Amino acid sequence: MKEKILIMLDLQNAMNTKVNDDWMNQNFSWYRAIWVESAELLDHYGWKWWKKQSLDAEQVKLELVDIWHFGLSILLLESDNREEISSNIAKQISNGKSSGDFCGDLEAFTLTTLEKKSFDISGFSALMSGINLSFEELYVSYIGKNVLNFFRQDNGYQDGSYKKVWSGKEDNEHLVELVGELDTNSKLFKDNLYVSLQRRYNESSI
Repeated sequence: MKEKILIMLDLQNAMNTKVNDDWMNQNFSWYRAIWVESAELLDHYGWKWWKKQSLDAEQVKLELVDIWHFGLSILLLESDNREEISSNIAKQISNGKSSGDFCGDLEAFTLTTLEKKSFDISGFSALMSGINLSFEELYVSYIGKNVLNFFRQDNGYQDGSYKKVWSGKEDNEHLVELVGELDTNSKLFKDNLYVSLQRRYNESSI
């Protein structure tokens, strides 16, 4: 687990650096991004008693993966010892327990985020438990999203030349298919995924 956490920390730093070379000194409000994402997550979970709503568990998990991006960024700002960060995450992520009230757990997590402007790993772990998001699923989803973001940037996302739909499918669909074909436990998983995306994109008819 710690090895995979280190990979994610490296990837998060790389993505933040791609957006802004000096991201660590920009005082970005990562905590604010977390609580806003938490509100979006709650809508996917369902809470409105005055209308019919259905739990969208997969979308809730995707929102948690987005929150994970911001959480890793906060942890990277708080310490330059990535081994220490990894060990701390591994310890807390394994012990998180849901209270049985997912909305209550989410509100407690959000309250801690706002009060401390930090990342509540234990609270996040409780949310993972409450929606049955395993660490392995978190890892694979995070790597996939990170690699896709890099791929988009490298293929003209900023200047508008990149097309999200190619060969009749959205790039997210291609991503899911390729992840299913690769060894997610390989140290080269992220590199193999990027290469596979690029190869398929180059061979597509757009």
